[in-house]
Amino acid sequence: MTAINVGERLKELRKRNGISQRELSRRAGVPNSAISVIENNKVSPSVDSLTRVLNGFPMTIIEFFSDNKSVEEKFYYKKDELIKMSDGSMSFSMVGADRKDRKIRFLYEHYPAGGDTGENLISHNGEEVGIVVRGRMEITIGDRVQLLETGDSFYIDTRIPHRFRNIDQEECEVVTAATPPNF
Repeated sequence: MTAINVGERLKELRKRNGISQRELSRRAGVPNSAISVIENNKVSPSVDSLTRVLNGFPMTIIEFFSDNKSVEEKFYYKKDELIKMSDGSMSFSMVGADRKDRKIRFLYEHYPAGGDTGENLISHNGEEVGIVVRGRMEITIGDRVQLLETGDSFYIDTRIPHRFRNIDQEECEVVTAATPPNF
């Protein structure tokens, strides 16, 4: 799968919609400088940050990364057909991103040494379940912190603020599913 240049894509989308950087920052509730540094590829935004910016259109992160081809209903996905996203500190591949009316988000996540979902805890409506398939992952749920090893799993109410972090020197891989799909 070809990697997407986030900055170029965002700038093209903004211009196609006739929106200035200042107007997009106002709509998305982010500083104007945030739009500028993303468009100039000076930073690789976190998934959470990019989602916030895309709310200014409105557009989902999946629509942003997809090629917008209309496809018939698929049942099988080869690894090069998965939507791949990265913010530099983690990456994931999404199964079935092109399915209309998805009821579940299914990800194959990769965390390099020190990679994480960000310093701020995240929360959203729903439930999430996952299993560590390689490495070790520190998971914070509210004020509780747990180190999970290969084969260990979790099941959380995602309204509780949470964070995933690889504190090891080896890559960590986690497979997760969440409902409803928040992106």
